[in-house]
Amino acid sequence: MKHVDIFTDGACSGNPGPGGWGAVLRYKGKEKELSGGEAKTTNNRMEIMAVIEALKALREPCEVTLTSDSQYVCNAIVKGWAKKWKQNNWIKSDKTKAKNSELWDKLLSLLEIHNVTVNWVRGHNGHPENERCDRLAVAQAKKYAINHH
Repeated sequence: MKHVDIFTDGACSGNPGPGGWGAVLRYKGKEKELSGGEAKTTNNRMEIMAVIEALKALREPCEVTLTSDSQYVCNAIVKGWAKKWKQNNWIKSDKTKAKNSELWDKLLSLLEIHNVTVNWVRGHNGHPENERCDRLAVAQAKKYAINHH
C-alpha cells in the first residue's frame, strides 16, 4: 500500500457562518493542496469535510497518516464514537441526535477503504502543514463571506 500523509483543517467565521476547509496531501515528497467551503456551515462540518475530500482524492486504498487539530474529528475516529453513533441510528450515548451524521456516514465509508492512523496536533501552534491548511480554510471562508453577503 502507498503511504500518504494528509493534513487537514477547517475554519468558520461565526458558527454557523461562512466556512472553509483545507487539506495537504503528501506522497513521496509530492504535495497537493485541496480546499473548499460553504456559505453557511459550522467549524466541525468543515473539519470533517477536509478529511472526506482528502480521502476521496486517493485513487486506491492507502496507508494514511492523518494529522488534524480537531479533537472532535480525531476522537470520533480513534475512540470509535462515529461508529457507535451510526450503529445507534445517529443517537449519541446521552440520547441526543449526533450532528453531521451524513458527513460522518461518508467518512466512515472512506475509513473502511483506507488504513488511517490519526495524529492530533494543537492548532495555531506553529505546525507548518497545519498552518498551511488553516490558511487554505480561512481563505475559502473569506471567499464565501464576500460572495454571499
